[in-house]
Amino acid sequence: MGGVSANFVHVWSTGSVPESEIARARLEAEGIPVLLKGEGEGPYRMGPVHLWVPAALEVQARMILDAPQESFSDEELDDLAQGALEDDA
Repeated sequence: MGGVSANFVHVWSTGSVPESEIARARLEAEGIPVLLKGEGEGPYRMGPVHLWVPAALEVQARMILDAPQESFSDEELDDLAQGALEDDA
């Protein structure tokens, strides 16, 4: 991981794969590339999941992740997370 850590910095961690997908989507919607590290493989994916972004965009990424997000119903969050998981498949 030496090459990754030289160009990318760790900005956030969670124990929830759906939560990490939502955070990734928020950052990518703002044009920030994201690397996810640590998520499990297979049908029962589990955390922890760590989000890494380019070092030059660290401050922007942290501001986005710290900002309040839109309020979604549980059903909307499930749909968003499922869509993100299907995109990775």
